[in-house]
Amino acid sequence: MRPYSIDIPQADLDDLTRRLANTRWPAPLGEGGWDRGVPVGYLRDLAEYWRTGYDWRAAEAELNRHPQFVTEIDGATVHFLHVRSPEPDAQPMIVTHGWPGAVAEFLDVIGPLTDPRAHGGDPADAFHLVIPSPPGFGFSGPAGPGWHAGRIAPAWAELMRRLGYDRYLAQGGDAGAVISQELARIAPDHVAGVHVNMLMTFPSGDPAELADLSETDRSRLALMGRFEAELSGYMKLQATRPQTLAYALTDSPVGQLAWIVERFKEWTDAEKAPEDAVDRDRLLTIVSIYWFTATAGSSAALYYEGAAGMRAAAVGLRPDPVRVPAAVAVFPHDPFQPLRRLAHHYLADIVRWTDFDRGGHFAALEEPDLFTADVRAFARSLRQ
Repeated sequence: MRPYSIDIPQADLDDLTRRLANTRWPAPLGEGGWDRGVPVGYLRDLAEYWRTGYDWRAAEAELNRHPQFVTEIDGATVHFLHVRSPEPDAQPMIVTHGWPGAVAEFLDVIGPLTDPRAHGGDPADAFHLVIPSPPGFGFSGPAGPGWHAGRIAPAWAELMRRLGYDRYLAQGGDAGAVISQELARIAPDHVAGVHVNMLMTFPSGDPAELADLSETDRSRLALMGRFEAELSGYMKLQATRPQTLAYALTDSPVGQLAWIVERFKEWTDAEKAPEDAVDRDRLLTIVSIYWFTATAGSSAALYYEGAAGMRAAAVGLRPDPVRVPAAVAVFPHDPFQPLRRLAHHYLADIVRWTDFDRGGHFAALEEPDLFTADVRAFARSLRQ
């Protein structure tokens, strides 16, 4: 393991500024709404702020305030934050993001989770945090073929072993939730519990499973249908042709910006624009990480590598359920919402289920207080 500090060359910042200034803009396709994609007027304003107002060096310094390392596991470089709590009895926890996320998602929860005493909390709720970038993402850099959740999970088990953590919690959202469940499945003697803020539940095709659903589950089933019909275009492209997509996103910062910003608009509690739910600078930090590391293609390839599993899940084939204690946090503006009736097929021992009244897909980023409280409550329940 080697200490790591983010230091983007000034030439790369200058190149970004030049590319943003020289953007060739398309004509608007409509009246400025989001139904045809990201509005030109909105994106022009955001790109100009990225060029002239956003401060990458400030974001870089904020990230570098936390200890970071890189190590090689199974032939891939793994970058991670390792933030130890001042509380000696803190519970280790590995926290994994998905796409289009980054380690910057968790900047607002690192302090409260690692040092609750300093944030008005109970020191007994402290965690030692390990926050990795999956291979192919961010400062882990591009990765070769084959890096799906089933390969990342044993890499995370090895990472925690190298750090000296024998018993720990796993937390994740998006692909991080899938990775965390797989980690709990393959290492139940080491994973004390798994907390997810996304759980994918697919009907098996048996009509009895969907008979007499609750009103909540019926609305979530309808949401699954809307996602498949309208919101899943990005997924189908990334799951089939990530290399083709990579050319556009790696060459055009505005293309990369639009590709990610649209997800934040559709997956968050955003009334008119993503900034209604997520701080503009934090959003641009995440986009900048993808841009400076040129990982648009390798991160998108996670969908390609996991496509066979998604196809199996979509026709009702299910893996063995995770059998360690589990918690599910459901945020109402996340398009990927679980059917409560089917959840036990995926998590056999759900000890905590929380339906929140606000927030979306990027829970730690949108609602850090709710996220922190729920993770703490879950860990506390395992100690009782």
